[in-house]
Amino acid sequence: MAMALIWTGMVVAALLCGLATGNGPAVAAAAMEGAAAAVELCLSMAGVLCLWMGVMEVMKRSGLSQALTRLLRPVLKRLYPEFARDRAVMDSIAANVSANLLGLGNAATPLGIQAARQMSRRTPGTASDALCLLVVCNTASIQLIPTTVASVRMAAGSTAPFDILPAVWLASALSVTAGIVAAKCFARLWRD
Repeated sequence: MAMALIWTGMVVAALLCGLATGNGPAVAAAAMEGAAAAVELCLSMAGVLCLWMGVMEVMKRSGLSQALTRLLRPVLKRLYPEFARDRAVMDSIAANVSANLLGLGNAATPLGIQAARQMSRRTPGTASDALCLLVVCNTASIQLIPTTVASVRMAAGSTAPFDILPAVWLASALSVTAGIVAAKCFARLWRD
């Protein structure tokens, strides 16, 4: 609600400033140009999302996603020891991490929600430390292939949309590490 009011206020202020300075036609032209660019970006993003969702489905049917889950399981068992024996929860968390590794934030969100629902059954009405860690890891997410960012860059006219890979790898590794350390420290601090 607050964001809607802020955005509405910004639009109204821009229109009033444009009219007051005699730039009404320029403001109208910019609004139409922005609307056209937004539709173009949405269609481009939808295409890329469909492509990667298809790749995820092929990975799932070919068994590659299960192999990735087995590869991630030792790390996830250390991060979520209280769920190490719960295969359904671990599979949901691994699927969430896999989607995030491929830069599919839109696809990772439903998987994260599914994992969170399964985890919350043990502590109904209260966010456990493991659930908070899941939210942190899902939000920070290490990305090996930042498909969403690359598709936005491609739609904006970049000739090399994936040239940001080293920066993305470093930034996402640092953010996940900082998030995990903070979540573990806060969990110990509040437990004592």
